[in-house]
Amino acid sequence: MMSHGLPLADSEVEERFDVWSARAAIEYYESHAFTDGLPVVPVSESSLAAFLRTVDRDPQEVLMPMPHLNRALTVRLAAINAAMAGCLPEYFPVVVAAWEGFAAEPTPTRGIWQSTTGTAPLTLVNGPIRDQIGINCAGNIFGSGFRANATIGRAIRLAAINVFGLHPHLLDQATQATPAKYSACLGENEENSPWESLHVQHGFDSDDSTVSTFVIRSVLHLEARHCDAPEQLGHDLANSVARTGALLHEYTSSLIVLGPEHAAMCARAGWDKDTVRRFVYEAASVSRATLARVGKGAVSRHSRWRLPADHPDAIADETSARGGDDAPVLSSLDAIQVIVAGADNAGVSAVVDLFGPPRGIPFSIAKVRSSA
Repeated sequence: MMSHGLPLADSEVEERFDVWSARAAIEYYESHAFTDGLPVVPVSESSLAAFLRTVDRDPQEVLMPMPHLNRALTVRLAAINAAMAGCLPEYFPVVVAAWEGFAAEPTPTRGIWQSTTGTAPLTLVNGPIRDQIGINCAGNIFGSGFRANATIGRAIRLAAINVFGLHPHLLDQATQATPAKYSACLGENEENSPWESLHVQHGFDSDDSTVSTFVIRSVLHLEARHCDAPEQLGHDLANSVARTGALLHEYTSSLIVLGPEHAAMCARAGWDKDTVRRFVYEAASVSRATLARVGKGAVSRHSRWRLPADHPDAIADETSARGGDDAPVLSSLDAIQVIVAGADNAGVSAVVDLFGPPRGIPFSIAKVRSSA
């Protein structure tokens, strides 16, 4: 039976599957606030067992503690939320690797998950597992339409809600947040990249499957369809990184997601990922007059957050002693990372604002390990 092109269960299906019981189970989860606002998949012990069989882990092993909340995520709890999110069991090793990456964050920074800033977890998948489970790497990478991407990202969010208690208006105090709080998972388009993938750059083999984990604030799309020189694109990227609205702290950090067309243009000119990173690092600055105009001309002596120069807690940022009219916004090359993802159909890239450490690499990588 069809209604406006959408399939509905016919009587034969209903004889084998009690649709109304399923709906009742879904409403039960909703009534107990076990959801992100969307319906979840009911879970039984037998369906849960299929997830746990995919990893060689003790179900009671703690994947990620939240000491300040006195809560901890176990393998079993991660599996329950992955099943509720709509994952297939074969996705679960990726979910576990993602949690291992997030657990590598410095413990004091985990409070940012419930911050007014509205941050969201982002998982990036590399290696053969992308094809094995159907991770989308090309076209609509930040959008809908691909079960693996949607449900893996959602599994992280559901566990944050159900295990850590990060419900909106309660422990999650995001002022506005981001749609990425529903789900944020993508794969690097290794096949259409002229360069080494992110995980190979960081010491893994190309046939390793990995998950890189980031904490993000926003995704800013960049239209540069007609630029014909990497320097033009580089200045566009640097301007996007250095926008004053992104400057929460003394420095910022960013993940540049180059579309394949932009990556190919850079490669034709002899640029590699590190060339792109260095160009953006050196070009990403903002005038001190602009910072003063938006009330970000100084930093807090305690938090290093930007604030007006006449604020009682204000001190000069560390680069002001160098003189000059411009303030650099990246602390080091590590603060800017580059991947290639998206479709090869337009000159479109993106700058992802990260909530990273003041210095150092603003993400973690974990290897995907299954029981097979």
